[in-house]
Amino acid sequence: MAGLRGSYTVMVTPFDVEGRLDEDRLRRFVNWQIGEGVHGLIPLGSTGEFLSLTREERYKVASIVIEEARGRVPVLVGTAAEWTDEAIALSKEAESLGADGVMIVPPYYSSPTEEEIFVHYRRIAEAISIPIMVYNNPYTSNVDLKAPLVARLSEIENISYIKESSGSVPRTTDILRLCGDRMTVFAGYHPWESYRAGAQGYVSVFSNIAPALSAEMFTATVDRNDASAGLRIYHQVMPLLDALSGDLYVSATKAALRLIGMPVGDPRPPRLPLPEERRKALASVLEELGLVKERP
Repeated sequence: MAGLRGSYTVMVTPFDVEGRLDEDRLRRFVNWQIGEGVHGLIPLGSTGEFLSLTREERYKVASIVIEEARGRVPVLVGTAAEWTDEAIALSKEAESLGADGVMIVPPYYSSPTEEEIFVHYRRIAEAISIPIMVYNNPYTSNVDLKAPLVARLSEIENISYIKESSGSVPRTTDILRLCGDRMTVFAGYHPWESYRAGAQGYVSVFSNIAPALSAEMFTATVDRNDASAGLRIYHQVMPLLDALSGDLYVSATKAALRLIGMPVGDPRPPRLPLPEERRKALASVLEELGLVKERP
């Protein structure tokens, strides 16, 4: 399989008015994303509320996205779990469904040591043959996968990607220096700066709302090496990135989708719908981008 690169949408999970998984909206969302030019899809990440889904729902979401994508773009399934054996089972299941890879954040409650992290990922890697994208997000996992540990993980054959969400652009440089071509970096934050530092992809939250803009920022900056064109897009979407940032990012993303005429339901508790004042501010940002369909 060719190397994974580009703008990948870390997808929301649609729910109906009763809070149940909305399979029809999920299928439509996949097709809209692909039609808008997204380079890849990642269901069951943090934005997909994977911790608020049952085991059966996680299976259903993964199977629908893979089935609906039909190989048109790569699909990486989020298979994180606190228990290593469960992460192995989820990853094997994703492979059996036809996933092109899996994305795995470290165990997020136990605050594991570096050796425990290494063994966790090694055991998962030994159980599957598809690529693993390590997900470094110290703000949610209580663990920071620093460059020397990432370099050690890159020695495991099918651990070849990382979503780097520490917020430090120099971290991308450090990872590439220590790993060489064994590791491809996808930015979690600061996509344009990360592209200029050598990242080959972006796991994008705002791509849920504006997939074409996210994809074009990558294409301009990386594929065409037109940093100025990429920066113009980046400046254009920065207010949206700011509006989606912070602890309410799932609620904000779902509110934004409603505002652009693609409702996907509310988040599941304990998350609450976006407060009205922030929803109005978000609507103003989307209106500036020419995306809003619902008046604030």
